[in-house]
Amino acid sequence: MAIDFNQEKNLFHLKTKNTSYIIKLVNGKYPAHLYWGRKLDGSLNFDHKILYGDRPVMTIIKEDNLSLELLPQEYPAYGNTDYGVPAYKILQENGSRTTNALYSKHRIYNGKAELSGLPASYAEQDDKVKTLEIDLIDQTADFKIILSYTVFADYDIITRSAKIINQGEQNLNLQSALSMSLDFEDSNFEMLQLSGAWGRERYLKTRPLIQGLQQIESKRGASSHYQNPFLALCRPNTDEFKGEVFAANLIYSGNFKATVEVNHYDRTRLSLGINDFDFNWLLKTGEEFQAPEAVLVYSDQGLNQMSQLYHQFYQERLVKSKFKAEERPVLLNNWEGTYFDFDEEKIVEMAAIAAELGVELFVLDDGWFGRRNDDTSSLGDWYVNKNKLPNGVSGLAEKINKLGLDFGIWVEPEMVSPDSDLYREHPEWVIEVPDRPNSEGRNQLILDFSCREVQDYIIDVLTKLFADSNISYVKWDMNRNMTEIGSNKLAVERQQETAHRYMVGLYRVLEKLTSQFPDILFESCASGGGRFDPGMLYYMPQTWTSDDTDAVERLKIQYGTSLVYPISSIGAHISAVPNHQLGRITSLDMRADVAYYGAFGYELDPRELSFKEREIVKKQINKFKSLRKLIQYGDFFRLLSPFKGNETAWMTVSKDQKEAFVSYYKILAEANVFSGSLKLKGLNPEFDYYIKVIDKTLSGSQLLYSGLPIGELKQEDFSSKSWHLQVI
Repeated sequence: MAIDFNQEKNLFHLKTKNTSYIIKLVNGKYPAHLYWGRKLDGSLNFDHKILYGDRPVMTIIKEDNLSLELLPQEYPAYGNTDYGVPAYKILQENGSRTTNALYSKHRIYNGKAELSGLPASYAEQDDKVKTLEIDLIDQTADFKIILSYTVFADYDIITRSAKIINQGEQNLNLQSALSMSLDFEDSNFEMLQLSGAWGRERYLKTRPLIQGLQQIESKRGASSHYQNPFLALCRPNTDEFKGEVFAANLIYSGNFKATVEVNHYDRTRLSLGINDFDFNWLLKTGEEFQAPEAVLVYSDQGLNQMSQLYHQFYQERLVKSKFKAEERPVLLNNWEGTYFDFDEEKIVEMAAIAAELGVELFVLDDGWFGRRNDDTSSLGDWYVNKNKLPNGVSGLAEKINKLGLDFGIWVEPEMVSPDSDLYREHPEWVIEVPDRPNSEGRNQLILDFSCREVQDYIIDVLTKLFADSNISYVKWDMNRNMTEIGSNKLAVERQQETAHRYMVGLYRVLEKLTSQFPDILFESCASGGGRFDPGMLYYMPQTWTSDDTDAVERLKIQYGTSLVYPISSIGAHISAVPNHQLGRITSLDMRADVAYYGAFGYELDPRELSFKEREIVKKQINKFKSLRKLIQYGDFFRLLSPFKGNETAWMTVSKDQKEAFVSYYKILAEANVFSGSLKLKGLNPEFDYYIKVIDKTLSGSQLLYSGLPIGELKQEDFSSKSWHLQVI
């Protein structure tokens, strides 16, 4: 049984295949977190972990003879002897912010309920999945909190969320409502986060914990390029393959906050959820607020095990698209090849060459609609620019299809240009505040997706576009963050709900469109990787990882992204050189060896390729097609980190361990050095593997423990090698 309740000890034991998570109802009313880690068996007693009594300079609850400051709570309140970061905060009509929601009852049931209006993980019928719901009630303010824990036993995953319901007659103002809070009895951790900026998203950053607050967040209306809604606490000296990791990732695409607080007793509190900065949610009688879901992973075998747990779970129990297990098509996107300067003739010429090279999908990017010849106009006017495409989108799609290619298209539906027919007709449809000028990003404003009328307009106009043309792929972009956050459609007391209502509205639009068009492969984009998060992954099984297409930069970007997100979700393309973002020149081989690890494609004008380059591209595409299933759905291993030196290496191994693909990259050439060997991972030591490129057969044990000989590299900067291993 995945969840046991010992009534005598008031103990909940949540069990996955390899882990245990223990909750105790202290004094029968306070849910306390007592353990999370390797699976426990036998008789369990955690009474010694509950500290009663008084201490110097401490406030206590007399009737319970304890201070909540010392109790490792599952969902701590504000204002009642706990001075740490609260999981929730509620302003009542009498001005009080103090609350005390205590245990009332619980339920344990098979399966998992949907989260109202939010993306979340799901259970299939035959899964070993159980859910625990704990009801907490504050009798004075008359509200209820439902804490939900779902145990995916076979995946070694536990998910958490919280719902707050106003059961009374007074209005409640919810000032904070996090998805989870988790207390540890010590602070001997390093904090790992994924941080960066546009063009260098999701870099690994680590720091040892110290007393006080350590926090990452987004206040931009999107999960952002700058921080990712993921945080891990790692024991010192943890690396890819050893050490304990406690990780949490939020299934949400908007403002978030992840906080680690170490108190004066060196106890640690990890909390994660919607950012309470500029947030307030009015709960009238009978209304409820659902917090997003957090996905918890424990690993006692380092970061790579953590990553593989996230990868498998997200591929199989988060992504809803039919494409979640399908090999992704090799595509060519015209953006870096033409930018806005194209017409139908040019596009068809590019597509014809792409088809000859083995490309399977042609994607028409920005500039096909309205009067869009640069980025100053026409967002919101989703009708075709007949000067560029005289036969319309449907006519172009038909010509592309006749070449043997599928057809895809770019849209940016969440935005509007001030110079657009839509804005002139509906200026009230944008995010704005009274009596203040709107700032702009990329010459655009944000449509108010908190408004149902705006949502329905976008659903209707895109339904027509998708239905009228044979579109098999949609790149859904979003190119600016929120400022002047307010809605013309919300009452004054609900203005601080705008950012979250926007996300809920966006999720409704995505749910409608992805359900109505299940045969379209949707890819998320936000100026590249500005919204690479589990919330978007639920609807769109892949994301454009970064606008930075330079192969060297992509090593760090894709390495960091792979920490949490599956290889199949990572949009990775070969672009022209000199690279458009950095001006760097790298070989086609190097660019391919990096881009293979993801949803593979090209971002260039194939007409500009020489005959020799076209032959190389043909071979690259054929090679990728032969390896595609292995790369996108095998077990991924990071071998050498680009954050630690001049070399990077990673590999993927088939589930049956009979096939593997290994890649090695060296950034800067060095004089008079010996390359040595690369110790591999994930292979079966009892198998023998044939390696075609060196025409040798080596045992799995040799490859694991002695290593794969790297051999000689080209004496040039930005070099790479790859090896395909197959069991004889």
